[in-house]
Amino acid sequence: MSYSPLLGSAFNRTKLRDAAHPCTFSGMCSMCTADCVGTCEIGLSAVRGADAVYPTTTGDNQVASEKQYPIDYSHFNINGRVFGAMGAEADSDKATIHDVNLETEIGTLHPVKLKLPIILPALIKLNWQDYFGGAAMAGVLTVIGEGAVTKDPTLRLENGKVVHCPKLKEFLDAFRKYYRGYGQIILQVNIDDDRIGVPEYAIKECGCEAIEIKFGQSAKGTQPVNRLATLEDALKAQQNGLLVIPDPSDPQMQERYKAGFGENFRSYGRLPMWDEESLCKRIDELRAIGLKNVYFKMAGYDPADLERVLRIASMAQVDMVTFDGAGGGSGYSPCKMMNEWCLPTVAMESELVQIMSRMEKEGLSLPHIAITGGFAMEDQVYKALAFGAPYVSAIGICRASMAAAMSAKKVGELIEAGNIPIELQRFGSTVDELFPDLRELRNIYGEEANNFSTGAIGVYSYLNRIAFGLKHFAALNRKFSLEYIDRSDIFPLTRDAQDLLDGKWMK
Repeated sequence: MSYSPLLGSAFNRTKLRDAAHPCTFSGMCSMCTADCVGTCEIGLSAVRGADAVYPTTTGDNQVASEKQYPIDYSHFNINGRVFGAMGAEADSDKATIHDVNLETEIGTLHPVKLKLPIILPALIKLNWQDYFGGAAMAGVLTVIGEGAVTKDPTLRLENGKVVHCPKLKEFLDAFRKYYRGYGQIILQVNIDDDRIGVPEYAIKECGCEAIEIKFGQSAKGTQPVNRLATLEDALKAQQNGLLVIPDPSDPQMQERYKAGFGENFRSYGRLPMWDEESLCKRIDELRAIGLKNVYFKMAGYDPADLERVLRIASMAQVDMVTFDGAGGGSGYSPCKMMNEWCLPTVAMESELVQIMSRMEKEGLSLPHIAITGGFAMEDQVYKALAFGAPYVSAIGICRASMAAAMSAKKVGELIEAGNIPIELQRFGSTVDELFPDLRELRNIYGEEANNFSTGAIGVYSYLNRIAFGLKHFAALNRKFSLEYIDRSDIFPLTRDAQDLLDGKWMK
């Protein structure tokens, strides 16, 4: 069998002409006919060329990996116990699901309190306002995606540095206006952002307190490549600090382009070339101008690189490193660079546990770790916390949280239009009836909560469900605080799962 998807995909709206008869090792139809118009990935590539490397439907959509990985968290089940209580008094009235404490704290120099062990990873598309706002309401971490300044049409650079980008403050304020003492909004920066001074602008002009430095382009392996439709677009991208090939400012290239010759203009995200010395120096520079918290974003690269990043994080007193495994997805993820690259999330977590254990034995200070890549429900979150104990502090839920933001916003619009979806009519017809967690938000924010977007309420409600589900699993194991969750709370269902627990899966 093949774990890879066939050459038809949701993200490019392609399909096999004869899906009932595939050639699984190539992904093509077993019979390729001369009269086929090319409905598959090959047909699309024959028309669009290099553009087909990336999804063509990412604008208003999220798209996940379609590869069937041979190992994931479903290979484990959650344990259960019937005696005692850890973290609570062994009293049936005092050790209930509601008494499970999910609050935690991450960080080094400036600790950050969280209401639950969740981070909403980097995103800057679709309904970002409710994604960030709902994170603040839930009291968790959230991240503004890389290249955020390019979303501002008024972006202005002088001498190669950002001097005007009011949109960045708008992104930060989407979280800050609901901040209640828990969680934090973090600005992610890649190497291109750093080159044009985004961190300095964000800290000095926008009051940004936390920055996440990105290694690579975790969902894609390499940095993004975007075809620029016109010469004018190419020149603008170049002026904004992006690497554009071929050079649109070359007069000879301009003449050839206008005449219909030459290459297509494409912007290329630069590959980071960090090392221990340069990165630690850069972090010191940013802390000196007011940065409080430093985060890293990494992916399931070579295990040697995973370890090197963790050792740099220890050296630089980084607050937390988020590791993104194969199998997740929000935008470009389903392309071949995600489907066929990167350690699957659970395999990556197995490697990280071994690395952290070695570092601990050496007496090194350990950074907090977050794991992300395909999480959507509380069982997956609990298994990952248990599997990664005691080194994994938080789980990232990106695509599912954005789905909550989008769907709840749409429900709000339908309520206002008096067109309640049939599936929801059994719950009521008003915002109060359909969103019962609004009561809890009133307890926190007062009557102001009556004006909250249903999209943000939806993110809060979705994370509330995750939290409530986690409490059930924790209480089932008689563990009433996060620090007691450990590997004894899960057991393997397959030999592969046992090998992952034993650190032998990749050996």
